[in-house]
Amino acid sequence: MKKVLLLILVSVLSSVMLFGCKKNDASSADTLIVGTNPEFPPFEYIEQGNIVGFDVDLMNEVSKIIGKKVVFKNMAFDSLLIAMQTGKINCIISGMTATDERRQHVNFSMPYFVSKQAVIVPDGSDIQKFEDLKGKKIGVVIGYTGDMVVTDMYKDTSSITRYEATGQAIMALSAKKVDATVLDMEPAKEYVANNEGLKVLDTALAEEEYSIALPKDNTALLDEINKALQTMKENGTYDKIYSKYFNK
Repeated sequence: MKKVLLLILVSVLSSVMLFGCKKNDASSADTLIVGTNPEFPPFEYIEQGNIVGFDVDLMNEVSKIIGKKVVFKNMAFDSLLIAMQTGKINCIISGMTATDERRQHVNFSMPYFVSKQAVIVPDGSDIQKFEDLKGKKIGVVIGYTGDMVVTDMYKDTSSITRYEATGQAIMALSAKKVDATVLDMEPAKEYVANNEGLKVLDTALAEEEYSIALPKDNTALLDEINKALQTMKENGTYDKIYSKYFNK
């Protein structure tokens, strides 16, 4: 999903080097502070003032298995990595993909979800496939995979409008400020279901794996989380959570 661009990652690391990493003030013996950006339904979103979603349920079960209380922190997506680097959170679950570039700086759990990119267009649009985006006005969310994919494939970045939040990109599409928006498949389906006049094109583009991100120096927590995820897949807990959000 949500991918921080390499430029953003470099900025994060530069900030850490400039200001220094303070001691992890998020850690404790029985509490896990988890950063997330709840603008990515059905993985994480706000419902009646609470952060809920597939990722949230998954992390709640992980915390039970490893014997820790979990506290979720609502943060801007492009601030999650710096928050973890400076010790404000212990880990990140926010539809984040484990890219090779990012692996140089953070650890990732075993994958817990496979996604791909989708194109959202208004009803009646002449855009039928990803290649039809050439020459069109395209909306993307800063740091998301759609941002990277569109930027890589279409060098004329003047036609790309980048938004800070998914909701902004969808509103711009509904208002015809852009011709299409590129977003991860499952969130795309959720937004289309709740915004009349839009439809999803299945492009089967940029398949990716979501993982939980952790600091490089906390391999013990990484091992615990991986074992918990494996246990959930073996005992059926993962399938139960998956069915709740995706087998509708």
